[in-house]
Formats: sequence, structure tokens, C-alpha cells
Amino acid sequence: MQARQVQHLRNSETVQSNWDLAVLVGELRTSRESTHSVRHKGRIRELPSREVLAQIVDGLASALFPTHYGHRDLTDESVDYFVGNTLNSVLTDLAEQVRRGLFFVSTEDAENDAALQHKAIDITRRFAAQLPHVRALLVSDLHAAFEGDPAATSFAEILLCYPGLSAIINYRLAHALYELGAPFLARLISDIAHSTSGIDIHPGASIGGSFFIDHGTGVVVGETTIIGERVRLYQAVTLGAKRFPVDAHGNLVKGGARHPIVEDDVVIYAGATVLGRITIGRGSSIGGNVWLTHSVPPGSNVTQAQTRAD
Repeated sequence: MQARQVQHLRNSETVQSNWDLAVLVGELRTSRESTHSVRHKGRIRELPSREVLAQIVDGLASALFPTHYGHRDLTDESVDYFVGNTLNSVLTDLAEQVRRGLFFVSTEDAENDAALQHKAIDITRRFAAQLPHVRALLVSDLHAAFEGDPAATSFAEILLCYPGLSAIINYRLAHALYELGAPFLARLISDIAHSTSGIDIHPGASIGGSFFIDHGTGVVVGETTIIGERVRLYQAVTLGAKRFPVDAHGNLVKGGARHPIVEDDVVIYAGATVLGRITIGRGSSIGGNVWLTHSVPPGSNVTQAQTRAD
């Protein structure tokens, strides 16, 4: 047995000696630095940390709902101290992540780190000022889930067990950062939610209050989607683009309104696909597995078999 191990080590050494690491490293350097470079502005940057961002989102959720996501031994006397301490720590960490993200979206001279640091602090300060409004929206979402799901037994159950609410928390935080000029960081926060919940909401989407995603797995909401108040989505719903225009050189045209407008009080059932800049009228119901690429008036009831106005 010992002889076999010695022979295995000798074979490993033989393999390693044939790796030609110096040549391989040189070729990869050439690819990285010139022939296939994807480095932003050709410079090395500190990327935002997904791990730190996940901790920041958890901390913000704890500050917004301390008795559910915070310490279990909080009391009426200690909860404000917990919230203040948590916010102080989390916002400090967030400012650093915003600074890193700004390297990829800012028009400031990348060498002027002081200017980006100042901008990051300003964005973080304005983001912090929006947290009470964000919490108010999330409470409306929480009520929508409780009132819209007969299986829901308590707010605590929804906060702790519903992937839809978890994704919406990430979306509301990410959307605020997106609107304040930190889209790179916002995309990362949305992707963290996507990886844990299976729900993909672009932070650029505009979503009104009392929003409910039931079950949720496979839901996709595109960047320019506009969703009104009291809208409910079920699993595997896609609010996407119908086509992607190109310019005269065949390059994809970025931006532009290309996703649906969903008005107030609309329900979209499981597996429905709604594509293009179309409008789903107020109070409409879109049935399961419907493929919809045209606008429908308020009060419509759309199924696979027919479209009718009630």
C-alpha cells in the first residue's frame, strides 16, 4: 500500500512537470491584457463583494423588521438601540460597496477616488433617508400577502417563510439604490435574491405598493416593467421584452421601454408570459400559461381559449 502511494506521488510530479506553467501564464496574460480584455477601462478595480452585500441586506432587513430578523431577545427598551447600532454598521459597509460599484458607472475620473468616496457617501445618506418609505411599502406588501393567501397564518410566517416577500425586500432596497445612481450594486442585490428565491426582478422595474408574489419560483420582471398597486403574480410569470432592436451596425440598442405596463388590481396566474410594451388594463385577470403580446382593456379576463371583457 505504501509503495502505491509513493508511485502515485511520483506520477503526480511527472504530470506537474509537463504543465508548462510559464507559457500558460504568459498566454493568459496576453489574453487578459490585450487580445480578449474585458477589464473595465483597462484598469484593475475592487469589485463589490456579494458576501458583504448579502450581509448588508440582512442587516437592513433586521433594522426594518427587528423583532423578526433581529435578535430574539430584543425588548421595547432595547430595540431602538439595536436598530441604531445595526444601521450605523450596515450603512458604513454599504457606502464602501457603493464606492466600489461607482467605478463601473460613474463619469468621474476613476483616479479621483476622493470624489467617488464623497459621491458614495451622498448616495448612501439619501438611501438611508428613504428607509422609512421603503418599510411602508414592504408593510403594504406584507398585508397583500396575508390578505391574498388563505394559507398565510401570520405576518411572521410570511416574513420568515415566503420567498416572494424575501425577493421583494431585496427589490425594494435595490430599486432605491438604482434610482439614486448605483445600478451596478442594485443588480448584484437583485441577483442575490434571484439565487436564493428563484425570483428575478430587475431593480429598474417600477412596482407599486401591496405587491404579492405567490410561490414565486421562476418569476421574471424586466427592467422597464411598470407595475401598479395591488398586483398579484404567481410562479413562472414572465414580464419580458418581445424583441430586441439593433442599430445600423447590428449592435443591440440598449435602454428603451420594452416591457409591459401592468395597471392596478391585476392578477397574473402561473406560467403566463406577457411580452413587449403593452398595457394590461386595471382589474384584469391573465390566466395560467397565457402567451400575451397585445394590450388588453381594463376588466379583461384572458385565458388560453379566449379574451373577453367582464
